[in-house]
Amino acid sequence: MLNRQGRPTQAGEASHEEHLTFTGNKALQQIEPLIFEIGHREATGVDIDKPAPFKSRLGKHARQGEIGLPGLSEPETMRHYVRLSQKNYGIDTGLFPLGSCTMKHNARLNEKVARLPGFSDVHPLQPISTVPGALDLMLELARYLMTLTGMPAVALSPKAGAHGEACGMMAIKAAIAAKGEGATRNVVLVPESAHGTNPATAALIGFSVKAVPARPDGTVAVEDVKALLGPDIAAIMLTNPNTCGIFEPQIVEIAAAMHEAGAYFYCDGANFNAIVGKARPGDLGVDAMHINLHKTFSTPHGGGGPGAGPVVLSERLAPFAPVPFIHVENGKPHLIESRGEAPAGNHPFGRMTAFHGQMGMYVRALAYMLSHGSDGMRQASEDAVLNANYIRAGLADLMSLPFPDHPSMHEVLFDDEWLKGTGVSTLDFAKAMIDEGYHPMTVYFPLVVHGAMLIEPTESESKAALDLFIATLRDLAIAAKGNDKERFTSAPHHAPIRRLDETRAARSPVLKWTEPAPVKAAAE
Repeated sequence: MLNRQGRPTQAGEASHEEHLTFTGNKALQQIEPLIFEIGHREATGVDIDKPAPFKSRLGKHARQGEIGLPGLSEPETMRHYVRLSQKNYGIDTGLFPLGSCTMKHNARLNEKVARLPGFSDVHPLQPISTVPGALDLMLELARYLMTLTGMPAVALSPKAGAHGEACGMMAIKAAIAAKGEGATRNVVLVPESAHGTNPATAALIGFSVKAVPARPDGTVAVEDVKALLGPDIAAIMLTNPNTCGIFEPQIVEIAAAMHEAGAYFYCDGANFNAIVGKARPGDLGVDAMHINLHKTFSTPHGGGGPGAGPVVLSERLAPFAPVPFIHVENGKPHLIESRGEAPAGNHPFGRMTAFHGQMGMYVRALAYMLSHGSDGMRQASEDAVLNANYIRAGLADLMSLPFPDHPSMHEVLFDDEWLKGTGVSTLDFAKAMIDEGYHPMTVYFPLVVHGAMLIEPTESESKAALDLFIATLRDLAIAAKGNDKERFTSAPHHAPIRRLDETRAARSPVLKWTEPAPVKAAAE
């Protein structure tokens, strides 16, 4: 009997269903219960002396009952979180093909520099006189970002992509108000293929949203934009390269049309990794663009932690950049903390965040830039595009391309046309990838493509890694077309948790652990 690798099955290599274990563990793949199911609320892993009598100052805010947290010893606690960490998939585990996310390698050099005491210990409330190095680093990072984008100003304080979107659109709103058009210019154009945060951001700050249709080739036509223009249009929010993985061929014409109509051009910078060193957004007519430092300059990605989404601004919007920002006067940097401190000609729309941004992300991004240099960053973009097109070429004979007439940029987009008649869905295919040791690609997005499968390998992956990934997806595709439905419809088979009822989980989420009812003793 041959296994999937084409070699004879060895003794003891039967499927996991045939060899159940008493513990439920499968060798090093260990079942890990919830922490409430391990510890006991009446126990504690720490011995604390009873405090001397004291008078509480909490008043009515004092706790009235038990906390209800489980008590674990240090070994139990350590094992719990280590076992949970072993169930995670990350860029340090393997190729992470999430499209539109740019899951690139985070160089350890950047981490080492960010942990230097002068950077890791800096505090936002320190006197400015004690942190000249931090200000210099922020200025240097700003200089790189402005040079790479061809823009004259940058706001560093936004914490992430959507936060940066809000910053750019608030600057646009302030500029419109300054021209006395705040009551009339209240509509933002958003392409159908845009990230969901684009219309959400526009609506959040008080704009109405009007969709721009996508052409059959996945791009936006300048004629469609012009047909929607009028005195009520404030801006367009366009991603370039777009979410279909295509460089917008009429972006310059679209920007010119927006400016002629008195409106602004916001560019979603989520896919900047595809064009760094190749094209400058400022040269294309962009007025504002956020930059996801984690997507383009390899700062840590996700996890809800401290991030950074700087926003570059054109001359038209630079005066409205939020505080705080660094102003250089007579060769000396000054941190402008409030509107009242702003130099003449500056009209900050307000403040985006409590302090100045996230120093750790600034350090990591600048370390990436300095270690790569201009030629290295350009090569990273070229390699990201090359890798995406390599995957495209390796799968195009088995999987269908919705937009075959355009070469892919940083990511390649497939649809589910090739799965018709197989009984296998995009979701089934993604779940089967988990069994093969891969995190699935982005699925069902962008919405303009039915059953979308969006793959972005980034520049981080070697040819060997890409070849294995392509071979794996080819094997899955051949199996799907060969009527091996069970491999897909019940996948994943080897994950710690089998397939969930995702519809039920979304509609009836269980957000809090409740203690199960005690088991009644069996009747004698």
